[in-house]
Amino acid sequence: MLDATTRSGGTATATPPAIATELSPAVIIVTPPSGLAARCTRALLSPWSRLSLLVALLGAAASCVLLFEPQRLLADGWPPQVGGAAAAVVFGAAYGLCTVAFVPRPLLNLAAGALFGSQVGLATALAGTVLGAGAAFGLGRVLGQEALRPLLRARWLQAADGQLSRHGFRSMMAARLFPGVPFWAANYCAAVSRMGWLPFLLATALGSIPNTAAYVVAGARASSPTSPAFLIAMAFIAVPAVLGTVVAWRKRHHLRGH
Repeated sequence: MLDATTRSGGTATATPPAIATELSPAVIIVTPPSGLAARCTRALLSPWSRLSLLVALLGAAASCVLLFEPQRLLADGWPPQVGGAAAAVVFGAAYGLCTVAFVPRPLLNLAAGALFGSQVGLATALAGTVLGAGAAFGLGRVLGQEALRPLLRARWLQAADGQLSRHGFRSMMAARLFPGVPFWAANYCAAVSRMGWLPFLLATALGSIPNTAAYVVAGARASSPTSPAFLIAMAFIAVPAVLGTVVAWRKRHHLRGH
């Protein structure tokens, strides 16, 4: 029998099996690495390992802050070795690191006003606020989100996550304006949610202006507690706190009724 015959009378030879095998594309099978090193790598990169690293970093930062005692800035002032614009830059960076380590922002805002005055103190405090919020958001997003999101089973946690994920800018603006929401709690809750970076930072910068300005002015005018500026600043601090307490009390009774 002929191998192949064309309609015009010519012949065509079949490709040998060996040559066809050589022309076919090679299939490379990649096997995942195994062994002790691979298991250790997977364990170190697992969500719970990263969450443990986040907890360790925050614990170490809080311990350093307790040893440093930043409240001494209100009594002792800024170290004389650093002055001018460099002092404001260093204070802004230290402000951001302290907020990551759970130092209350009112204390830092009062120190900013007492050390640098109203205008420079406000700019320094706002820069430190955005810096600290961004650092906390990044740490929570990279090290804690994958481990904590599966734990959002409670109804109020799911509601908070949905609100931050769908209405990030508006929700974060309200959290910054509402004095009852701790700064660090809003940062890490936003990091666990699907909120974007830009809405988070923009809402933090804008929403923190009123409260930060009130504390900075109060710190700058603390030496004259009867001055109009100091009294107005104290009113801006007290009135939102009272309104926030009333709103929280009403919401609590409303939820209890349901």
